[in-house]
Amino acid sequence: MTVRERIEDEEKQRLSPYAVLSADTRGRDNPIGACSLRTEFQRDRDRIIHCKSFRRLKHKTQCFLPDGSDHYRTRLTHTLEVAQVARTLARALQLNEDLAEAIALGHDLGHTCFGHMGERTLNRLCPGGFRHNEQSRRVVEALEREGEGLNLCWEVRDGIEQHRSDGKPATLEGKVVSYADRIAYMSHDIDDATRAGVLRAQDVPSSVRAVLGEDHGERIDSMIRDIVEQSADRPEIVMSETVYAAFVELRAFLFDKIYRRPDALEEERKADHVLTNLYHHCVEHPELLPGDASEPVSARCRDFLAGMTDRFALGMYKDLFLPSAQRIDFLPGTLPQKAGM
Repeated sequence: MTVRERIEDEEKQRLSPYAVLSADTRGRDNPIGACSLRTEFQRDRDRIIHCKSFRRLKHKTQCFLPDGSDHYRTRLTHTLEVAQVARTLARALQLNEDLAEAIALGHDLGHTCFGHMGERTLNRLCPGGFRHNEQSRRVVEALEREGEGLNLCWEVRDGIEQHRSDGKPATLEGKVVSYADRIAYMSHDIDDATRAGVLRAQDVPSSVRAVLGEDHGERIDSMIRDIVEQSADRPEIVMSETVYAAFVELRAFLFDKIYRRPDALEEERKADHVLTNLYHHCVEHPELLPGDASEPVSARCRDFLAGMTDRFALGMYKDLFLPSAQRIDFLPGTLPQKAGM
């Protein structure tokens, strides 16, 4: 018996009847030979961790632009927190941890730079709109590995695309990730907002604090415990009415006090300006775009901009639209100025 076969046998003995067994995956678009050490979902997790899109998440904004601080979450650290919450939930509910982790690690691979500010800009500019969950699936199916994709299992790709709050994942592991995503960002965005001086701990509504707890750790613990208690031995992932009401109230509070605050809207205007100019320039100069030249320019432009990190977008904008003293000094027909003249 190989290591993989032993793990698959253990899954059959240990996991809930509502879990997805690794041996029962609906498979890959391009079948590959079995690995002697890893299950199919473990292989998918590894493929995601080692891909370029995953590494770029470290330079993509989560909620607060870095602004010199080393402690704000990035899209990468957010992803790791989602994976941690998802694994905890999956383990407690006897679901497939490896599937939940793979979905969590891949759920934001298609997210834009500048957080949801960037997503709203691309949604306005791109024909047909832009949704980062759909782009994440496109990344793993068509963009990674120079257009070959990561060739992930169907269950992982489904969970990646359907992770949004209004999505309909086909597996309980996918539903776990959907909750884990919201638990993670709602908790850590408050933590970052407090660090930034935007909020004080006591600003969180007392009705929410009474149900979920007073601090970051208590809130995460309360929501995880409630989901486990309400969802154990059931073919669904749910919260109790009391906790879900506090969950919804907290999300509304975050939109009002963090995401839509005046200074955030001003930063969004700047990010929108950068991406709008880059988009139109790339549409007018398709020779700058990577990818399959037979695809529509608008699609190639969408893929290019969605894959950019914050610093890549800012650097390209600077190179294209801001004057360089060196370039100005050496324009054809001019001479560099001597010091003191």
